[in-house]
Amino acid sequence: MNVARQDHTASVLTNGKVLVTGGFDHSISWTSAELYDPSTGLWTFTGNMNGGRIFHTASILTNGKVLVTAGYDSGHVLISTELYDPSTGLWTLTGNMNNARQDHTASVLPNGKVLVAGGNNGNNMLRSAELYDPSTEVWTFTGNMSNPRRDLVTLVLASGKVLVTGGFNGSYSLASTELYDPSTGMWTPSGNMNNARHGHALSLLPNGKVLVTGGNNDSFTLISAELYDPLTESWTVTGNMNSPREFHTTSVLTNGKVLVTGGLDRNSILTGSELYDPSTGMWTLTGNMNNTRLLHTASVLTNGKVLVTGGTDASGALASAELYRP
Repeated sequence: MNVARQDHTASVLTNGKVLVTGGFDHSISWTSAELYDPSTGLWTFTGNMNGGRIFHTASILTNGKVLVTAGYDSGHVLISTELYDPSTGLWTLTGNMNNARQDHTASVLPNGKVLVAGGNNGNNMLRSAELYDPSTEVWTFTGNMSNPRRDLVTLVLASGKVLVTGGFNGSYSLASTELYDPSTGMWTPSGNMNNARHGHALSLLPNGKVLVTGGNNDSFTLISAELYDPLTESWTVTGNMNSPREFHTTSVLTNGKVLVTGGLDRNSILTGSELYDPSTGMWTLTGNMNNTRLLHTASVLTNGKVLVTGGTDASGALASAELYRP
């Protein structure tokens, strides 16, 4: 990339290019954004955001624009949001959220609205959630979760409901999960995971089940993985990974397997990657990355390859990117 970044976002646009936004390099929260073109393998700058951001989210809307929400910059937790238009390469401010947030999640619902949940406002962990309506550019509250959560992980199920898992409530990591129903705007509990986790990852498998991997339970980095069945709202243990990992990435490949890359194993940043086979519930090692990486991104391209960008190693934020060929 043109600059080194960790805690950034990466989004695969409808034209197949990848938009990377913000992130952190030493003392700088970047305003810059850049595009990766898979046809050339080159990075080019695009328009700058209106402010620097880390710990933010980026969501591709049904109209192809990208919504970036909140995050952190220069000692302040942000309330602002903005839109990127791929047709012009420009950013415009859109409605402010009702709460300033960092370390939150954003999920694009089947109706095109965006659900933002949890995070922290610099002083407190948040239970609140709110909806962004692209047609009005307005944010409205939509009920509270049962627990305040930051470093939570969310995923939109095939049913259109949003599964919220784990996170940190300010005192300890959570095993609890809950569901948001867009048709009612209500939150309901959905069973406990077998392990409390924050810094974990979720993947929606082709069979509709959800794979959760790794994370931290406040005592140690986890090697375990488990499956959520939306039909029964139950969690079952599946095969352990080969390495404990937190703040890693997961990518569902076109063959249905799940690629896990990098992350932190206790005190060591990892180069290793591995594959989960849903048909067997087993993990196998695959090629190592060229760099150790933590707080990086992984994006499945339209050609089936996986683009990994930035993150940090023991010496600081990385500008490098690499491709995994299944």
